[in-house]
Amino acid sequence: MTIIKSERELDLMRKAGKIVAECHQLVREIIRPGITTLEIDAVVEKTIREKGAIPSFINHHDFSYSICSAPNDVICHGFPDNQPLKEGDVITIDIGACYQGYHGDSGWTYAVGTVSEDIQMIMEHCERSLYLGIQEAVAGQRIGDIGYVIDHYAREHHYGNVYDFTGHGVGREIWEEPTVPHYGIRNKGARLKKGMVIAIEPMFTLGKTANYTEDDGWTVRTVDHSICVQYEHTVAITENGPEILTKL
Repeated sequence: MTIIKSERELDLMRKAGKIVAECHQLVREIIRPGITTLEIDAVVEKTIREKGAIPSFINHHDFSYSICSAPNDVICHGFPDNQPLKEGDVITIDIGACYQGYHGDSGWTYAVGTVSEDIQMIMEHCERSLYLGIQEAVAGQRIGDIGYVIDHYAREHHYGNVYDFTGHGVGREIWEEPTVPHYGIRNKGARLKKGMVIAIEPMFTLGKTANYTEDDGWTVRTVDHSICVQYEHTVAITENGPEILTKL
């Protein structure tokens, strides 16, 4: 069931989203060759807790970390570890914060040092597709409108568009209804209404989108080990259009 948020609830979600955005700002400042994702995880957890919130992902279905770490060919849900990041790597850091019972959720892809032109271009295009999808997040339109523009953009620029993992509603739970696919048909799917809050999170690959889950039961990689990037914002549907909650 899709949950409509009150103005009080939206205000709490704005605060949760701001904390997530501030964490990403810190990640942007510290990410470099030689840092480990466990070090990033520690910084993010400390920041979230200092701001009076709780990391959304810790203890969520037995996940043990404050970030999901997705380097290079990892699509999503990877564990942070002690492996130092290398020059030319690309990595998605997904962060969630729960403030007074309400969540903010945002994943962002970062270049580690200088990356190849192919990686730089797919990063720019995937981020662009996110904002095209957000432009469709208007009361009265449908979920399919969001997915349509993202998928059309991916195809236009010859990138793989991961269908197996989707956006979602956000609120008292980090993942709520409705499901928000990054593909779709215009004028199809659930109708968007004022007070809905959704996460839009396109994932593009440089190769195939077929994937597998590692033995840890979480980490998802591309079968052909092609690079995957992802950009995600939590977005509220308001009478004045889409409001990005996870952006400073």
